[in-house]
Amino acid sequence: MINYNEKPILIFWETTKACGLACRHCRASALEKPLPDEMNFEEASAFIKSIRDFGKPYPILILTGGDMMRRNDINKIIETANEYEIPVSISPAATDLLTPERIDYFKAHHILSASLSLDGNREMHDWLRGDGVYNKTIDMIKLFNAKNMKLQINSVVMRKNIHQLPSLLKLLIDNNVKTWEVFFLIQTGRAIDSEDLTPVEFEDINHWLLFATKYGIVIRTVESPIFRRVMDEGNENYSGDLYYELMDQTVDLLGLPDSRNTPHGTSSTRDGKGIIFVGHNGDVIPSGFLTYKLGNVKQNSIVDIYRNNETLKMLRNSKNFGGRCGICNWGDSCGGSRSRAYARYGDIFARDPACLYSELPESLN
Repeated sequence: MINYNEKPILIFWETTKACGLACRHCRASALEKPLPDEMNFEEASAFIKSIRDFGKPYPILILTGGDMMRRNDINKIIETANEYEIPVSISPAATDLLTPERIDYFKAHHILSASLSLDGNREMHDWLRGDGVYNKTIDMIKLFNAKNMKLQINSVVMRKNIHQLPSLLKLLIDNNVKTWEVFFLIQTGRAIDSEDLTPVEFEDINHWLLFATKYGIVIRTVESPIFRRVMDEGNENYSGDLYYELMDQTVDLLGLPDSRNTPHGTSSTRDGKGIIFVGHNGDVIPSGFLTYKLGNVKQNSIVDIYRNNETLKMLRNSKNFGGRCGICNWGDSCGGSRSRAYARYGDIFARDPACLYSELPESLN
């Protein structure tokens, strides 16, 4: 078992801010052209090489953006990671830069997996990401399947698409998608304030996601670590209007599930614990949604920052958190979203305002 105090399992690298899309909720506030302080190839190569100092098994380096396809040296970056035996996954944008030939290149250069974003039906997705992006994304899903390359779908959850979740689940299952990563909106970047969810909606949706795993798809959540608490509690004694509504819609679309819950994947990671994020300019932050600067890989090794930064050390111990997050029985496995606490209160150690439990008296378990 990996000691998260010593190394992360995932390093997200925002290779560039440049992107051909302009998503309404973009965490990165992506731009048409790269910024002048973007890490050059020499700096990027040194950063990749430094990951080896974590020791084997090396963390997985996830190339994201903006759109990682907008870097002219992306091939050299991937080949450098291959040279240093650093495992790589990719998160490109669904644009015309993503061609069959590019997918062949990724496979030939040992890319572990790719992820694409899909957030609902055509109207919803194109409203969020731009006209025509839905059709392009569906085409890309089919292409990745045809190329037999592992694909994960990422979906942001907001008020506008809550009731599309069951039909989105069916679309993924129909297209042989095995992993679904569900992002819960954080008010950062271009995120839309009016689309945030209430704690009751968070709870209902997480319980529905647990139900959805019965259909044989691996589901992970981003900025909703309460999913681990929900998995532990189960659905047997849970009731909620939105939960039942989503569950009924799912059964109407897919029939009753015939399997047990599918494991949701890696547990007990959160912002700065098991994951770390490197920005386009080398700035290190706990996660893409927690914009709290810890250092910069141009000046200090990613290993030194991850292991020795005092803020990160504190983040990895849930007893340092405020409110019920600091005393909760699920403090270690969940700990609440540090990103949401920071976005709401300006305090990375505050309680997670999305958790129903945070509204209860702290003396209760």
